[in-house]
Amino acid sequence: MSNSSTPANSVAVVGAGIVGICTALYLQRSGSSVTIYDKQECAQGASKGNAGHFATEQVFPLADMNLLPQVPKMLLDPLGPFRIKMGYLFQAIPWFSRFLVNMLPSRFNNNKAALKALNTPAMEAYQPLIKAAGLDTLFTKNGSLLVSERPERAALQKVYNSFKSNGVAVELLSQSEVRHIAPNLNDKVQCGLFFKDVGHTVEPELLAKGLFDFFIEQGGKFVKGQVSAVTQVDNTTCINAELPSSELPSSELQTFVHKHAVIACGAWSKPLVAQLGYKVPLDTERGYHLMLPNNANDLPIPVASLERKFIMTPMQQGLRLAGTVEFAGLDAPADAARAHALLPHARSLLTPAVPDNASELPNWMGFRPSLPDSLPVIGRAPVHNQIYFAFGHQHLGLTQAAITGKLISELITEVPVSVNLSPYCISRFQ
Repeated sequence: MSNSSTPANSVAVVGAGIVGICTALYLQRSGSSVTIYDKQECAQGASKGNAGHFATEQVFPLADMNLLPQVPKMLLDPLGPFRIKMGYLFQAIPWFSRFLVNMLPSRFNNNKAALKALNTPAMEAYQPLIKAAGLDTLFTKNGSLLVSERPERAALQKVYNSFKSNGVAVELLSQSEVRHIAPNLNDKVQCGLFFKDVGHTVEPELLAKGLFDFFIEQGGKFVKGQVSAVTQVDNTTCINAELPSSELPSSELQTFVHKHAVIACGAWSKPLVAQLGYKVPLDTERGYHLMLPNNANDLPIPVASLERKFIMTPMQQGLRLAGTVEFAGLDAPADAARAHALLPHARSLLTPAVPDNASELPNWMGFRPSLPDSLPVIGRAPVHNQIYFAFGHQHLGLTQAAITGKLISELITEVPVSVNLSPYCISRFQ
């Protein structure tokens, strides 16, 4: 099936995660007729189980020279935050080679500036979407904590200075000041940083679904199907999608025609980009979470650990422990032990004692789409002027979703773009 006519304002967004949804909403607000395509229902990938933290303070690329001395210890620690599955090591070498190159001071500083350029307007970009959809109760801006267990404050002072010198609103707190904000943290916590301009959502999946439902209410369309190709023919784009057939045991391939197309399907973007002829070193950091029940150890705001590299976020249904990273590709089954490993860290920091019943607690695994320079791909395809990219946001997909959607909308509707997009162009990998 193909469309008999293609309106000038018709846009296809491939991907129903938080980035795709925010992009569709911003396009819809600009007057575009938008259809979202996804093989699943909305918000079923990384948008479903992430930490819920709008981490605008995270302006530092992951490719940091200071990380190198810590890697051997992290790899050897069974409770550590970082793991490469041995069977995936050879496949991951090219990604990590590029990752190491991005540790060079000039690249690190350029990437840091580009992250800051996206994070600075990130929260403001959400406001018109949240307000219009009536989702204020799912969106809070009460700040977050980064805590340290070291009795000496020199290490945390250095981290504080780094954030402060990069324009991040941060306060250095004593143990008593940290405990005043989060009384359920125990005496192992010695000091902390408070990021006052940071927010979180009490349920990221509900937030994404609420925005998606509002998009549909406003006339948006959704097609459930596996998109196998996105192509440009003259001044139109074609979406080839395998749709579930109610009459046949196999899927049915259909073609939909639009004026523009946006590829925003996260970890699954690479093959669609490749069939257009573009190279992108996209890999996946598999993230896990573990849920503690409500009232087990209430925290008022997200609390991250400097030493343990994990985060605890208060949700509607309990306390979410998240933060572990695993390189194992898209096909390997989830390893529940990675989620279970988060519980001892929580038990070490929280009071009263957290029960040691990890295997009985709900856990989840999702795919973070990550690039070795810690920057997403945002912008128009270099040789396909009707096709746009919005993927690769690594740990900051929730944070940068709305600003990404705004920027893509500005490009497509040909209004002045509010952020210089050259650092995020896919041409940096060609």
